[in-house]
Amino acid sequence: MQTGFLDRSIVHAGTRYPYQVYVPATYDASRSWPGVLFLHGAGERGDDGLLQTTVGIAAAIRRHPERYPAIVVMPQAPRDSFWAGPPGDAALAALERTCAQFNVDTNRVYLTGLSMGGHGCWHIGYHHAERFAALLVICGFVGDRPNRPTVVPPGEGTPYQRMAARLRERPIWIVHGEADSRVPVTESRLMAEALRAVGADVHYTELPGTDHDSWTATYNSESIVRWLFEQRRD
Repeated sequence: MQTGFLDRSIVHAGTRYPYQVYVPATYDASRSWPGVLFLHGAGERGDDGLLQTTVGIAAAIRRHPERYPAIVVMPQAPRDSFWAGPPGDAALAALERTCAQFNVDTNRVYLTGLSMGGHGCWHIGYHHAERFAALLVICGFVGDRPNRPTVVPPGEGTPYQRMAARLRERPIWIVHGEADSRVPVTESRLMAEALRAVGADVHYTELPGTDHDSWTATYNSESIVRWLFEQRRD
């Protein structure tokens, strides 16, 4: 069985989407493993299948492989796209294929992402909440922004309240840099507040003085990663 970072691709609606799958060196098909779907940010969009492994969870895996005893799926979104619509559907299809190829515990599948990928976590989490045991969302945004897909459909209350109502049964950890100049920290503050208001199991970490890169500290945090793998859907 091949291990390490494996190149893969999937065709969805006539478009090829590259992705990578990380398989731990200790992988043993006789037992089940956690699964992780990681969504990259805007800077890693493309079609080389590699950029999404240069920041975020893949970089942390290379530093601390012992902290990531999991099958990690890392899709790549095309240029000028977001994790809504076909790219998001392709990411879920890559996850499903990977779960079928490896012995993934379907009660321990997690969704995480950074920046544009944080936006994608909220979007995919809203529409597929039942699929994931927990979410780890880093410097994402829920409120409507120019030239960005709407995360939640229109309805009563704020977008944060509608998101919280859908995800209230899912453990969620939100991380954001206090000095983020790209995605306002208020996005995560409002989301955490809305989740607390409905009694959700939510952790919120705000990194003092940190600009947009709040993901390096997050994915290298032993305590946050341990928390993620402790969550079960059942």
